Amino acid sequence: MSFYLGDLGSGKTKFTEGVLKYFGKEDEISSPTFTIVNEYHTDSVNIYHFDVYRLEDQDEFYTIGGEEYFEKGICLIEWGEKILDILPPNYRRINFSRNLENENRRILIFENFNDILDI
Repeated sequence: MSFYLGDLGSGKTKFTEGVLKYFGKEDEISSPTFTIVNEYHTDSVNIYHFDVYRLEDQDEFYTIGGEEYFEKGICLIEWGEKILDILPPNYRRINFSRNLENENRRILIFENFNDILDI
C-alpha cells in the first residue's frame, strides 16, 4: 500500500500510469477525483487508485468501504495524509515535488513505515 504526498500537478497520477503499465494496463487513466477510487484488474493483481482529496474526513472513507480494499490488492492513494490514521500498519509514502531546475522532472522520496518491531 502506498500513499502519495505532493502538490497538484506534481506527477502523482502520472506515476500511477507507470505502475499500471508495468502490470500490463496501458489504457489511459485519469485521477479518480470524483469517483474516489478507480479499479484495475490484471491477471496477477488488482490495483486500486484512490484520490481522497475531496473527502471531508476519515469517516467518509469508512462509509465508502475504503478500508476493505487494503486486503484486496495494491492500493495507491493520492492525498493519503487525509486518512493517515486508518492506513494499515505497513505502508509506503511517496513524496512528490517539482524539480525547480527542470519543469519536466520530479523529485520522489520513498519512505517505508511499519509497526513491526524487530527485537
